[in-house]
Amino acid sequence: MKNRLKISILLSLIMISCKNEPKDRFSGDTSFEVEINQTLEKLLEQEDTDGDKKITIEDKSPKVFKLKTNSGNTFEIKGTFELSKLLQELVLAKNKGKTLANIKTKYIEELPVDRTSRLIKTYYWDGLTRHLDEEGIQNLIRDSKNESLISEDLRIYVPYTDSISFGYFKGLEKKLPITTYKLPEVITPEYVKSINNKPGILSLKLENKNGKLQGVPFVVPGGRFNEMYGWDSYFESIGLIIDGRVDLAKAMADNFQYEIEYYGKILNANRSYYLTRTQPPFYSSLIREVFEVTADKTWLRSHLETAIQEYKTVWMEKGKRLTPNGLNRYLAEGLRIPPETEEGHFDAILKPYAEEAGLSIEEYIIRYQGEGSHTGELKNQSDLIINPELDAYFIHDRSVRESGHDTSYRIEGNCADLNLVELNALLYKYEKDFAFLISSRFNDNFETSTGQNYSSDYWTKRAQDRRRLSDKYLWNEDKGMYFDYDFKNNTQSNFVSATTFVPMWSEMASKEQADLLVKNCLPLLLEKGGIAAGTKESRGIISDSRPARQWDYPNGWAPHQMMIWKGLKNYGYDAQLQELVYRWLYMITKNAVDYNGTIPEKYDVVEATHKVFAEYGNVGTDFQYITQEGFGWMNASYQYGLTLLDQNLIDNLNQLKEPKLIF
Repeated sequence: MKNRLKISILLSLIMISCKNEPKDRFSGDTSFEVEINQTLEKLLEQEDTDGDKKITIEDKSPKVFKLKTNSGNTFEIKGTFELSKLLQELVLAKNKGKTLANIKTKYIEELPVDRTSRLIKTYYWDGLTRHLDEEGIQNLIRDSKNESLISEDLRIYVPYTDSISFGYFKGLEKKLPITTYKLPEVITPEYVKSINNKPGILSLKLENKNGKLQGVPFVVPGGRFNEMYGWDSYFESIGLIIDGRVDLAKAMADNFQYEIEYYGKILNANRSYYLTRTQPPFYSSLIREVFEVTADKTWLRSHLETAIQEYKTVWMEKGKRLTPNGLNRYLAEGLRIPPETEEGHFDAILKPYAEEAGLSIEEYIIRYQGEGSHTGELKNQSDLIINPELDAYFIHDRSVRESGHDTSYRIEGNCADLNLVELNALLYKYEKDFAFLISSRFNDNFETSTGQNYSSDYWTKRAQDRRRLSDKYLWNEDKGMYFDYDFKNNTQSNFVSATTFVPMWSEMASKEQADLLVKNCLPLLLEKGGIAAGTKESRGIISDSRPARQWDYPNGWAPHQMMIWKGLKNYGYDAQLQELVYRWLYMITKNAVDYNGTIPEKYDVVEATHKVFAEYGNVGTDFQYITQEGFGWMNASYQYGLTLLDQNLIDNLNQLKEPKLIF
């Protein structure tokens, strides 16, 4: 009797449970078919109230859309995120030339982390991939950094000794809107300035595939950055390798090798106005990480020799980027105002000089720039303004751009006089990478094609010397952190920057130094969305005459986060690692959910928003319907962060659980 009663109660509970179970709103369908244009028109008319061709939390709309399919079923799509997913799926189908979209219900119900990661892997990387050849030229013509660089035709500049590329592009001039120029054998700052009003792209590696020349592909950052950049390429490659695209990471290393062999350096980027600038050195890291996947020793040998060549000729030439104290600096040669900057960028700097000369800023620029000015030509050379102070400023400014941190008050006005913490930590990594590869892959004896022999001890000694010098000039024992060093004035900076952690990334810091960095510096830079580029106090007061700089507080950047994460992992700080990764990925995910999948160049980590108010705005936010690209290193930081994050935190991330509720 008792057993019958128990069974009866149990059956009753099951029936109640079944009645209360929510009905599948898609009626068990795994997909549904709708007319694209008609559905798009109705969806945008109802939900896109601000007319920006996106569905975001800022649209004042019902946030409920009744969808009638071709089979006669009616579904309700609810909430900003699901509505924006519907919009994106419709446009993805339309972009394939379809009039009917067969939309999978799993993509409408897809969790935010899963969707963001999937689109990066399957869609955004392809959207960012370029190749400089007959098929790829059309995607590289537009250079929209400012109006003076916009052209309907593409100028292609080819190295003096690369006759194959010169002949190839010359042969395309009748088919495509391009003009091919051969660069001089010796490239000087004067030459680069002379072509500032004739900007163009610099050729990259061509390879012969089945009897046909093709451009070796590369991944661009995105938006107005439509060329191959130096350090962006390395960080993008981290994400590419994670996503099974080692082919693209290897291709960018191959293009680096081409740049070193033909331009003498890894370029800031392959546009003509970048010819005198390199970028932060990550080449050894890239070839090592590619080799870990491909195990191609012949390829490794070739690239290791090229990396050693770059180290010696770009970084270790005395009087250039090697300073008298034995440490390194950035030094980008060039004359007058960089042409790629936005109009008005230097107004705060130029205004006092213009006022003193009784000229408008525009007239002063023309008379200061002289030949090669894109703002206007100087009619009388006797009116040319000579200003040594400004000349020195623009050497420093170009060096800031070479550092990748363009721009920041940390290094403005004196960058070429600074031994930067991150640069010397990166070169320490070169030396350690060379030692490791020679020891582990070449039996401790690496002979170059010119007959030079290197042992691992040679490079280990150089790394030890750099660590000793860094401890002397860059480490501050009292404050327990690294600071940049002004070798001209023999003074240490007091600007607290995220770059103080780069020695943990390269393992140049001792365990004791790492402990102090985590204890002293992490609390100063930790914000809602991750690590800020610097502290508010270090940045200083912002005003009309001292405008905000994008590499300063309150902004946070993907390469800083990624290096700090690896640094924390290197020294066993797992709790801090989990928190920093979560905060950064939460910010990216929440903004993507609320703003139609937006993944931008940078974030305000204090407010944890993509709405950044600084120079250049925020690349990656200007799109309609669906972002085609995200942003290169931001995509990579997302994929890399997911490999580091514990599963329970990924689950919390999918639920958009705020960091303050966890940490």
